Amino acid sequence: MNELKQFLQLEEDKLNWKIVLLLILVAYTFNIAVRYIYISYVGDIPQFQWQGHLMINNNDGYFWAEGARDILAKSHQVNDLSPINMPASILTAAIAKFLPFLNFDVLIEYLPGFLGSLVVVPMVLIGRNLGSTWLGFLASLLSGMAWSYYHRTMFGYYDTDMLVITLPVFALWAIIWSLMNKNIYFFFIASLIEILMIKWHSGLFNIANGFFIMSVIYVTIFSRDKNSILFLLFLLIPILHIDILYKIIILGLLYVTILKADIKIDIKYILFIVIGLYLVIIGLPWIQNILKTGYFTRAITNTDEGLKYFSVVNTVSEASHISYNILAHRISGSWIGIILGIVGYILLSIRYPIILISLPMVVLGFFAIRGGLRFTIFAVPFMALGNAYVAYLFGKLSYKLLEKKVIFYLTSFSIMAMFIYPNYKHIHRYIMPTVFNNNSISVLNKLKFIAKRDDYVLSWWDYGYPIRYYADVKTLIDGAKHSGKVNFPVSFALTRDLVSSRNMAILDTYFTEYNYNHKIKSRDYLKDMMKKYNFKDPNDFLDYLSTDIKLPKIKENIYYYLPLKMMNIFPTVAAFSDLNLLNGKRNNHIFIGTKPVKQGRNFVLLNNNMKLLLDRGTILIGNQEIPVHKMAITSYLKDGKLRKNIQTISNQGLNVIFLQSYNTILIVDDFYFNSAYIQLFVFENTGGLFEPVILNPMVKVYKVKK
Repeated sequence: MNELKQFLQLEEDKLNWKIVLLLILVAYTFNIAVRYIYISYVGDIPQFQWQGHLMINNNDGYFWAEGARDILAKSHQVNDLSPINMPASILTAAIAKFLPFLNFDVLIEYLPGFLGSLVVVPMVLIGRNLGSTWLGFLASLLSGMAWSYYHRTMFGYYDTDMLVITLPVFALWAIIWSLMNKNIYFFFIASLIEILMIKWHSGLFNIANGFFIMSVIYVTIFSRDKNSILFLLFLLIPILHIDILYKIIILGLLYVTILKADIKIDIKYILFIVIGLYLVIIGLPWIQNILKTGYFTRAITNTDEGLKYFSVVNTVSEASHISYNILAHRISGSWIGIILGIVGYILLSIRYPIILISLPMVVLGFFAIRGGLRFTIFAVPFMALGNAYVAYLFGKLSYKLLEKKVIFYLTSFSIMAMFIYPNYKHIHRYIMPTVFNNNSISVLNKLKFIAKRDDYVLSWWDYGYPIRYYADVKTLIDGAKHSGKVNFPVSFALTRDLVSSRNMAILDTYFTEYNYNHKIKSRDYLKDMMKKYNFKDPNDFLDYLSTDIKLPKIKENIYYYLPLKMMNIFPTVAAFSDLNLLNGKRNNHIFIGTKPVKQGRNFVLLNNNMKLLLDRGTILIGNQEIPVHKMAITSYLKDGKLRKNIQTISNQGLNVIFLQSYNTILIVDDFYFNSAYIQLFVFENTGGLFEPVILNPMVKVYKVKK
C-alpha cells in the first residue's frame, strides 16, 4: 500500500516562476494556434464576410455585441432589450476602448478564442498546487481545445462561454491554494473570483454552491483547523442572494475583521454556524429550485390561467438528451480518452482528496446525458487533468525503469499527445458556418436605413439578435425572450392566414409597448388581448382574429423578416401556436420538404420514399396515395422577379409547391399553404395587407399596413 501511495505521489518539481510562466505561454499559444485552423478554412469565403471581416458563428453573440455597441455609442432606444448592463457587453466595450485601432467585428470574432484559452492558466497553477507544474501543463494542453470546449470558445463563437469555464477553474485554483496554505489573502481572492464568476453568468451560482458543499466536506474530513473553517465563511458570501456590491462590502469587512481580530470561538461552533446559515439561507431553497427546472419538468408548461403553451426546452437541440458516445467524444475526444480520464481523475482524487472540490463541475459535465450538449464543457478540464495524471504516471514508470529524467518528459508528453490527437483531428473537420451570410446582412443593413430605431421586426427568435445588431431595430422575441407564451403570438403570425397574421402582429406590438410603458411585468400578451376583446375561450379569440377587427393604434412600424432558412425550421415555428391552448393537444398538420430525385414522363420520384404521379394527380407516400389539391411552381427570372403558376387539381388533398430555383418541393396541407410565411415568401402574395420592402430569393422583408 505504501508503495502504491508513493507511486501515485506527484514528484514536486520546484520550478521557478519563469519556467512556470513559460509553460503557461506555451500552452496558451498552442490553444490559440489550433483555433486558427478554423480561420484558415473559412477566412476567405466571401459569404461568411461582411465589409471585409469574418462574421461570428453564434446567434447569442449578437446579443452581447449589441450591448457593447450601444455602450460605445452611449445610446440605445427604450425597451430595446440591449444588454448594456451585462458583464459580457461591458467587458467587450472596455476592450474595444482599450484597443481603439481594432475593428469591432474583428474583436468579437477573435475575443472568444483569446479569452477561452486562458483556462490554461489555472490548470497549470492547479498542477503546481498539487506539486507538479508539469502535470498542470499537460492538462492545460488538452483542456483548452478538447472537443466541446473548442466548440464554445473557437474564433467566432462569441458568447459568455468564453469565460464560463475559465472563471470557475480560476476559483477552484484559489480554493485549493487557500486550503493548502491557510492564506487569508487567498481566502479573499477565492471569494472575489466566485463573486465575479456568478456576476458573469448567473448559472455559475450552482458551481459556486457545489464548491462550497465540497469544501465543507473536505474541511470536515481532512482539515478541521480554525483557518480552514473560517475560509468556509468566505465561500459563503458569493452564494448569498444579494447584490454584488453588498457581497464585496461584506467580503471586505470579513477580511479585515479576521485579519485584525483574535477569534477565540471553538471551531466546532463556527462550523455549525456556517452549515446552519447555508442550509437556511441557501441550501434548501436551492434544492427546491433545482427540482423545478425545465430539465426535471419538461414538455408543455401551464400558466396560472390554465393555458397550455409549448415549451422551448422541447425544441433546443443543445438541451436535449445525448448518447454516451456523444458524451465521451465531446468531453475527451474519444472513448479511450474519457475512460482513462475518469480513471486518472479517481486516482488523483484518492491521492489528493482536495481535487474532489472540482466534483460539481465533473457531475454537471456528465449531466449532459440528460441536460444536453451545453453541459459537457464543465467536465472537460478535469477529464483532461485525469488524462494528464495517467500520462504522468506512465512517465514516472518509465523514469523508474530507465532512470533518465528526459524519458519521463518524453513518455508523459507522448501519451498526452495521444489524448490530444482525436480532438486536434476533429478541429480540422469542424467547420462552423456564420449565423447569416453576407446576403442576409446586406438586407438588414438596407433595412437599417429604412426603418426607425423604435420600429419592430417580426421574425423567429433564432434571428432576433442579428436583426437587432445589424438593423438596429426592436424585435418581439429573441434568444432570451422566447418562452412558450412569448413565442405564441409570433408563431401564430407566421403560420396563420394573412388577415390573422396582420392582426396578431399589431396586437403583439401594441401590448409589448403598452406593458413596458406601464411597467406591467406580465408577458402573457394573449391573455391581455383576450381581455381587451372580452373573450374567455382562447380558441374562439384566435378564430376572431381572421376577421376585420378594430385594432389599437400603434406609432411603431412593423416589418416581417422572412429568410429562406426559416423554411427548414417552419414546422418547429408552427409547433408553438398550432395547438389547443385549453388542453395542450397539438394538431397534425403536414409539412414535408423534399427534393426531386428522378423525373419520368408521368411521375417525379422524390426523397423519403415518395412519388408524385402527374397523370393521376396524386402523391404516393409509402403505400398511401393522396390526391393533390393544388399544384404550384415558382422560379426567379434573371432580373430577380418571381414567376409563379398555381393550379387547382382537386377539391381536397395535399398541396405540392415546386420551388424550381431551390430545387426543392414542399408537400403541405392547406394550413401551411395559406400561412403568412408561405404566402409572403414563396408566392409574394400580400393580400393587400403588407407592403414589399426588400425582395430577393434569399430574404424578403415586408411592412405591415396599419
